[in-house]
Amino acid sequence: MHNFDFVKPSSIAEAVKALSNEGAQALSGGQTLTPTMKQRLAAPSVLVSLTGIAEMKGVCLGDDGLSIGAATPHAVVAAEAAKHYPALAALAGGIGDPAVRNRGTIGGSLANNDPAACYPAAVLGSGATVVTNKRKIAADDYFQGMFTTALEEGEIITGVTFPVPEKAAYVKFNQPASRFALTGVFVAKFKGGVRVAVTGASNNGVFRWSEGESALSSNFSGAAVAGLKVDAAEMIGDLHGTPEYRAHLVKVLTKRAVDAAR
Repeated sequence: MHNFDFVKPSSIAEAVKALSNEGAQALSGGQTLTPTMKQRLAAPSVLVSLTGIAEMKGVCLGDDGLSIGAATPHAVVAAEAAKHYPALAALAGGIGDPAVRNRGTIGGSLANNDPAACYPAAVLGSGATVVTNKRKIAADDYFQGMFTTALEEGEIITGVTFPVPEKAAYVKFNQPASRFALTGVFVAKFKGGVRVAVTGASNNGVFRWSEGESALSSNFSGAAVAGLKVDAAEMIGDLHGTPEYRAHLVKVLTKRAVDAAR
């Protein structure tokens, strides 16, 4: 690992100022950045820790939905969101292992936008809003491909606001070694319709399954997606599964998520 300076600001304004320095990079839970630095694949000259910023932590229910600070660890989301949004809490409680859940943060996960991460499915499936130091970004605009987001240089996620659906569930097929989702599906039923978000399956990262959404908006039952077919053209193919296998998992896991939500 290369030498670097470490800064731990106590406010968002201080963090933004520190990140304006050349070679500076934000550090949240560090579950991706730290291993990358150990492998010498990244060499920031300054690490700006976001974990000391109190205004970026915590879970609270407001008029706009459930707001979660970006520096909130997965374990805290699992515990404190359970009363208001059980599906989101269950998702957070199934990420990695206890060590990961107590260090990793929702903001770090969303900023990295790993194609197999769980939180992107919850954010996109819920139609959540990603809040930064500059603006509010709708989930449909935030995710822009594998490891790619709408974040600009120097922009940091400060929180996420989740509309709370009538019913929701997340089901994933674990990759046993990493515990990332080989494929994961988040289904959320709102008064105006159903959203279905898929992670772990596509070369383009998290995506909405529009055909599944249409079918479930008319009939919220597992049987509604039984006759549908998921296109395997853009799916990931690797030693863990072919594109066709992942496409099949999308439909199977959507049905399971609907059954769980009901």
